Amino acid sequence: MQRREFSFSAASAAVATLGGSALPNLAQAQAKAFKDGEDYLTLDKPAPTEAPAGKVEVVEFFWYSCPHCNAFEPQFEAWVKQAPKDVSVRRVPVSFRPDFEPQQRLYYVLEAMGKVEELHKKVFAAIHMEKQALNTPELVAAWAEKQGLNKAKFVEMYNSFSVTTKARKATQLQDFYKVDGVPALGVAGRYYTSGSLAQSMPRALQVTDFLIAQARKTK
Repeated sequence: MQRREFSFSAASAAVATLGGSALPNLAQAQAKAFKDGEDYLTLDKPAPTEAPAGKVEVVEFFWYSCPHCNAFEPQFEAWVKQAPKDVSVRRVPVSFRPDFEPQQRLYYVLEAMGKVEELHKKVFAAIHMEKQALNTPELVAAWAEKQGLNKAKFVEMYNSFSVTTKARKATQLQDFYKVDGVPALGVAGRYYTSGSLAQSMPRALQVTDFLIAQARKTK
């Protein structure tokens, strides 16, 4: 979903439903030359990264309420499992408007409580399958309690300095990358690609593999 809506072809949508079976690989990515300004963008100024020394950072920008992010999640999860050992992956929830912030903070509370692996996909399911809004602090806290989390602890963490700081830095990072829609991918603090640039998210993963190789060359 873009600030202006993503335009997906029927073919792209069909590929998205295939999940891991449609995943590209590095050999496919290297078999074709992707073009700066067409398939991806090189940032004017490097964005901050959190990857350990010697690793290439890949950032997934997402929003829980975005249907395209929901469709992309299984593909991205499968790609992460196959990623080379020198690739460091992190997810960054965007906040294009103030009403995005409850879900942004929800992700960072789950991260702080060590519950991302258990509950990340369940947030998508709650919104897109169960049709829950989860767009206010109260709704988010009530949902968390139903998942077995201590509500008082969740609310305390939601309002904590650490989560506030992470949410602020996430919004700053989306601005560094000039994210105009989600899902989108940032590579090594230098490159940016998305479904609109690459024509589909499966192809964006091919571009990402290509950019990882480029980042290795310029270390």
